[in-house]
Amino acid sequence: MKKPVFIYFCLLCMAASVSSCRSSRISQKWNLVWEENFNQQKEFDSQSWSKIPRGGSDWNNYMSDFDSCYAMQKGNLVLRGMVNHSLPNDTALYLTGGIYTKDKVSFTNGRLEIRAKLPAAQGAWPAIWLLPTDAPWPMGGEIDIMEHLNHDSIVYQTVHSYYTYKLGIKTPQPHATSTINPDEYNTYAVEMYPDSLSFYVNDKHTFTYPRIETDKEGQYPFDRPFYLLIDMQLGGSWVGKVNAAELPVEMQVDWVRFYQKK
Repeated sequence: MKKPVFIYFCLLCMAASVSSCRSSRISQKWNLVWEENFNQQKEFDSQSWSKIPRGGSDWNNYMSDFDSCYAMQKGNLVLRGMVNHSLPNDTALYLTGGIYTKDKVSFTNGRLEIRAKLPAAQGAWPAIWLLPTDAPWPMGGEIDIMEHLNHDSIVYQTVHSYYTYKLGIKTPQPHATSTINPDEYNTYAVEMYPDSLSFYVNDKHTFTYPRIETDKEGQYPFDRPFYLLIDMQLGGSWVGKVNAAELPVEMQVDWVRFYQKK
């Protein structure tokens, strides 16, 4: 065997070994109870997912059901952000794709993982997050499993609630950042318990947000069912202005997996 081929083969074996070890470690603690591998040929499974409709907030003001914002490629869901050159009756400057499991699949008391590759562009704001199925924001809470801005080499993981947002209380710590390589696939996870949320990036623990004893309202609303949102947004007060010359951008989602304790 030629040396370069042999080295490549060894690297593949190492990657397979790491993946196998990880799967074994997860399986020792958890049962896989739901997964989405995005292996469909033409479109995502409408029994589990819907396109996110447009709204008036920074995160959804460019959401569109335009087919070009969505694709299924090589076992990935692709969500795009692009300049609006195609819909003359739509006044939005940009068009973005996003999906959620609202009213279809919910998650509680388990470990939710998403493997994805993120785009890099000025104004790009891909996000993977959870909202409650049965309560308004912020009383029901929000769990941000991953947010990425522009060309950053970090991602943000955050919890929001009446306690953190309206009352502005930042203890316990409600957020953390983690370094990633945006050019590669990374795995983002949250473990949801009645008394805490624990966050991970590539199996590395980033922070835990606990339930605490307090007389303040809405400190831990997270012991309830949540639905999952995965969206490719552009622009806003946090991420900043969009550089149209760097568009289109693509967020590639490999899989979603939900585990519960054995």
